[in-house]
Amino acid sequence: MSQAGRLAAALVPALHERGLTVAVAESLTGGLVMATLTEIPGASAVLRGGPVVYATDTKASELGIDAGLLASLGPVSARVAEAMAVGVRARWQADIGLATTGVAGPEGQNGHPVGEVYVALADASDSFALPCSLGQAGDRAAIRRQAVERALVALAAHIGIAGEAPAG
Repeated sequence: MSQAGRLAAALVPALHERGLTVAVAESLTGGLVMATLTEIPGASAVLRGGPVVYATDTKASELGIDAGLLASLGPVSARVAEAMAVGVRARWQADIGLATTGVAGPEGQNGHPVGEVYVALADASDSFALPCSLGQAGDRAAIRRQAVERALVALAAHIGIAGEAPAG
């Protein structure tokens, strides 16, 4: 089982035990975060859902992100990632919003290098984005896999289970 799979296997029961739900907005990961979580039995009790908002305009239409923010910063920034997490949390009525955005390659995008990734979380009291530099991770697929892992690590840390992923 991959590291992301082990994290998901720890996250789903931990979220359930804590009575927490999660919604996920994904750009560069294209649904891989949700797919990883839904591999785990019981995921339906904690996952609210969420969109794959690959195109910039869908970040505005599906998550309510200010079009001016998107126009000024583009889709790859900490502020946009944070707005994605806030938006998905609100629109999918979840306790926690989780979001990914960035550049997986094979080429940079609007001055952003391959591997520039942001993971963001939002809950009722706070929201924040974490920059991830994954250019050294390898090709497009590897960057996307690493982004999924970083998102799940951030979620695990946020709910207090960092380091509890089962071995295997």
